Amino acid sequence: MKFTALILTAFIASAQGFGVPSPKVSSPKVLVPAATQLESTSTGWDSFINANSRESQDIPDGEAQRQFRRTVYTHDDWKKHRSQDRFLFYLGAVFKSGVYKNLAREVALTTAIAAVVCIYNGLVGGLVGLDGVQQEPILAADFLVKIGLPLTPFTLASSSLGLLLVFRTNTSYQRWDEARKNWGMNINHTRDLVRMVNTFYDSTGVSPEQRADDLNHVALCTWSFVRAMKRHLSPEEEDEQAFRAELYEKLPQQQAEMIIDAAHRPNRALQDLSFAIDDCPMHFMRKNEVHRAVTIFEDDLGSSERLLTSPVPVFYSRHLSRMLFVWLALVPFALYDPFGSTWNHVGMIPATAVLSVFLFGIEELGTQLEEPFTILPMQAFCDKIYNWCMEIMSWSPGDNGRPMTPIRPEHQYFASVPVPQESLYTEVYQSYEEPAPGPVYEEPANGGANGGAAAGDISMADFLKSQNPSI
Repeated sequence: MKFTALILTAFIASAQGFGVPSPKVSSPKVLVPAATQLESTSTGWDSFINANSRESQDIPDGEAQRQFRRTVYTHDDWKKHRSQDRFLFYLGAVFKSGVYKNLAREVALTTAIAAVVCIYNGLVGGLVGLDGVQQEPILAADFLVKIGLPLTPFTLASSSLGLLLVFRTNTSYQRWDEARKNWGMNINHTRDLVRMVNTFYDSTGVSPEQRADDLNHVALCTWSFVRAMKRHLSPEEEDEQAFRAELYEKLPQQQAEMIIDAAHRPNRALQDLSFAIDDCPMHFMRKNEVHRAVTIFEDDLGSSERLLTSPVPVFYSRHLSRMLFVWLALVPFALYDPFGSTWNHVGMIPATAVLSVFLFGIEELGTQLEEPFTILPMQAFCDKIYNWCMEIMSWSPGDNGRPMTPIRPEHQYFASVPVPQESLYTEVYQSYEEPAPGPVYEEPANGGANGGAAAGDISMADFLKSQNPSI
C-alpha cells in the first residue's frame, strides 16, 4: 500500500510540478519552501525550478536546453542533490526533461514499429478476446504469416553495443572534464597573477593614485582575457551582444574596440595584459614570474580551441548511431514471443519504449557532453574572476594593521629603480670595522724537523696525534 502511494505521489508531482526535496524529511513535498527559493538566474541544483510558480521548468528541446545545464553548486545544492527523495522527484519530472524531449522522434518510431508488429501478428494469427477466448484470424491468407526474429542475435550484439556506448560516454565526459579543468586553471592563475602584481609592484617614487590606476588596469586586462575567451568558445548569436556591452562598460573605449575588432580576440586581450604587466614598475625577474601565468592562459586557450574544433571522430559517432537505431528498430521482432504471457503480446510495446528511452538516452548524454563549453557556466566564471581580481587589487601593503618592513639594502637588487651604488655602499659598510690581524706563519729557523728544529718545535706527526689521540 505504501509503495502504491509513493508511485501515485510521483505521478502527481509530474502533473503539478517538481518540488525541492528536503534532505531531512523522507516524504516528498511538491511545493518549494520560500526559504529555498532561488531567482531565475540560479545556476545550482534549483536551476530547473521556476522561482515564480515553484514548479519544475519545462525544459525545451534542442539547443535552447543547454543553458539549463550550466550548474554551479553550493553546499545547499549538494544537500538537495543527495536527498533521499531524489529518485521520486526525478521520476516525476521525466516528462519535462530536455534529454528525453530530444529523443521523442526516435522513441516514437521504435515504439510504432513494436505496435505494428504486435497488431499485424494479432491480425494474422488471431487475437485473444477480453474473455480469454482465441479468435479467428482477421487476415486469413496462406501467404500471410507471423513475423519475428530469434532473440539470440540481439543477445550476442548487446555486449558490442554496450562497449560502443561506454566508450562514447567516457570520451565525452573526459572532454567535459578537460574543459572544466581549463577554466579551473584560468580561475586559479588569474588570482595568482593579480596577487603577484599587487605584491611585486614597486611604489618607490610612484603616487598612490598612479599605483591604483596601474593595478586596476592589470585587473581589467586579466578579466578581459577570460571574457574574450568565453566569447571565443560561445555561439555568436548567444554571446556577441552581451560581450560588446560588457567590454564597453568596463574597459576604456579604445581598448574595447581593439579587442572587438581583432581577428582573434583572446590573443589581443592577452597582449594587452602583457603590455600592462610590462608597464608596472617591478624588477624584471619578478615580471618573468608574472608572465609565466600569462603563458598558462595561452595553454588553456589552445586546449579549449582543440576541444571546440575537434569532435570525437565522426565515423565512430555515426556507426554507433546506426547500430543503435537498427538494434532498437529490430528488437520488437524478437520480443514478440517472449511477451506471449501478456494479453495479445501487448507488453512488448511499453518494453520497447523503455528500452529506446534509456539506450537512446545514453547516446544523447554522450552527444550533449561532447561539446562542453555551452553547458559550462563560463559567464559565472568570468563574473567571479572580475570580482576577485578587483578585490585583490584593492588591497595594499600594511592595510591589515601590520606595518611593512622597509626594503633591506641587500634586497635592493630586486627594486625596479636601481639604487645609487655610493648610497648602497654607505648603508652597508657604515658600521664596518677592520678585523683584528690573524696569526702569521713563520718558517722554522733551522730547516724544520731535519735535525735542526728549534726548541719547542714538534713534528707534524706529533702535532696530529696531539689533536686526535686516537691516531
